[in-house]
Amino acid sequence: MGRKLILVLMLGCILMALAVPVFAQGPEGGAKKEKGQWLLLTAGFGMAVAAAGCGYAQSQALAAACEGVSRNPGATDTIRIFIFLGLAFIEFLALLTFVVILLLLYA
Repeated sequence: MGRKLILVLMLGCILMALAVPVFAQGPEGGAKKEKGQWLLLTAGFGMAVAAAGCGYAQSQALAAACEGVSRNPGATDTIRIFIFLGLAFIEFLALLTFVVILLLLYA
């Protein structure tokens, strides 16, 4: 068996093992009573992960743009347009995460 198949099987087993507590809840769900306590914790963690991911993506995009300009200075204007567009999309992901968190907190 290839390494990829073994990796997929191991990840599948881990995901199935992590899904077991979901089935341990009662019929009413159990999440309605403790909504505020865990929602604040997961919202903060989710925003931290989103901000870290967007920061890393922006640094990689800028590094690639600088490398592209250094290799071909004639394409600076084209690279600049695409880098601004890419940075806007990356930043939108962090803002979208923030909006979703606010909707979950105040809904």
